[in-house]
Amino acid sequence: MFNGFQRPPYMIDNSTSYRVSSWDRSGKNADCLILQPGQSYTLSELKGPGYIKHFYCTTVNPSRLVYRKIVLRIWWDDEQTPSVEVPLGDFFCISNCIVRSVNSLMMTVNPGQADLDTHGLNCYFPMPFANNARLELEYQVTGEGDESPIPFWYHIEVERPAEMSSDNIGYFHAQWRREKLTKSNAGDSINSSSWNGVNLDGADNYVILEAKGRGQVVGLHLQIDNIAGGWYGEGDDMIFIDDEQWPPSYHGTGTEEIFGGGACPDTEYSGPYTGFHFVTNPDFSGKNAMYRWYIHDPIKFQQSVRMTIEHGHANNFENDYSSVAYWYQLEPHAPFPQLLPAKERLPRFSAAFFAAEKKKAQLNQWRKRLAAQIGMPDASETVQALGPGADRMLREDRFQEACAEYDKVLRLITSLVTSLEPK
Repeated sequence: MFNGFQRPPYMIDNSTSYRVSSWDRSGKNADCLILQPGQSYTLSELKGPGYIKHFYCTTVNPSRLVYRKIVLRIWWDDEQTPSVEVPLGDFFCISNCIVRSVNSLMMTVNPGQADLDTHGLNCYFPMPFANNARLELEYQVTGEGDESPIPFWYHIEVERPAEMSSDNIGYFHAQWRREKLTKSNAGDSINSSSWNGVNLDGADNYVILEAKGRGQVVGLHLQIDNIAGGWYGEGDDMIFIDDEQWPPSYHGTGTEEIFGGGACPDTEYSGPYTGFHFVTNPDFSGKNAMYRWYIHDPIKFQQSVRMTIEHGHANNFENDYSSVAYWYQLEPHAPFPQLLPAKERLPRFSAAFFAAEKKKAQLNQWRKRLAAQIGMPDASETVQALGPGADRMLREDRFQEACAEYDKVLRLITSLVTSLEPK
């Protein structure tokens, strides 16, 4: 199966290919970067012309919150502002920092060893550049002392074309947005299934993307944390092309239709072009997420695009919306909205969850001290044996139990470190 971006594999030409990765330049097996809180890292500076054909990365046993704390940025051809600026997890369709498998043509999220809480993240959008490209990660902090170093492995597969004209090649763009609580003026119909509200301008819709220039939208990852409860998905998508007024060129019939589902999906699914890959509860409450790749049917614009969706019919639901839009366009691109600070990007979780996350960060610091006391590699099994039960509870959303277990392990590891310190 081929998507519209690929050449048939039987075509032989003079193109060449190579990979940039995190391999250990000493020849040993430490094949990862260690991302330190508050630091930025350049993954690659590529010389053109070329195409990034595949971007893979993984971490081991991270706090799930790092998926919103780490920001991916990409610059093309010496531009001043990045064309990609998205929290790492959201870019790869990890929704509200909770991992679900994704089995699509353009993004995949694959499992690793469960006890290590590791997942393989893959992007297959081709990303052309004429002169150069720079990929960067920034591990931002919340200022609340809950950050730990993160091991990070990556591969970037690149093709140097035999020939390339940049005249009509669009540059890849991706942008993240969030509205922590959408606002409704629906009166008695707020947060309830409604058929009678009227929306004849789209002015109060959630805005996914506003772009200027010439290009085409190729993807959407939408996340809805349904605080209100009940079926939230009567909201239509409305996409305004080239500064048009009402009605828009693209007017939908409900949220689930965008993502290829039957009425009111309550079961997770993931396919080549569409997915409702995250459904927390069958009554639709809690966190939900979905994706749509417009590969066969890109949304083309010559001057501008304004991509929106209602939050409930006629915007009558007040919920937490976030999204990533993926598109190609000729440069220059319009300025992006300022990215929210790390703390404002974090998903809605209970206080018990954040308390457990802080305990886990403390445990990781004490693990490092114990490893230093015992000496590596002898410390490896001892250190790794401390805390996996609590980690598992945290992943299973048993936050109170995780906190109690972390406290037990912290007391044990503190005692071990103290006993090994020189008297």
